[in-house]
Amino acid sequence: MWILLLLPFVGLLWVPFYNLVEPSLFGFPFFYWYQLAWVPISSLLIWLVYRSSTPDETR
Repeated sequence: MWILLLLPFVGLLWVPFYNLVEPSLFGFPFFYWYQLAWVPISSLLIWLVYRSSTPDETR
């Protein structure tokens, strides 16, 4: 399950993928809101991995 923690890294690693102006969201270019969207996504993924681990794995 820990492999989910690689998703934010991979999603933000290749900058030319999201170095765009359109589509904009609430006036923010795609470049900014794509990165900001990864903040709650990353938090959710960390929580999921934490909850799925056994107490012995958290040490």
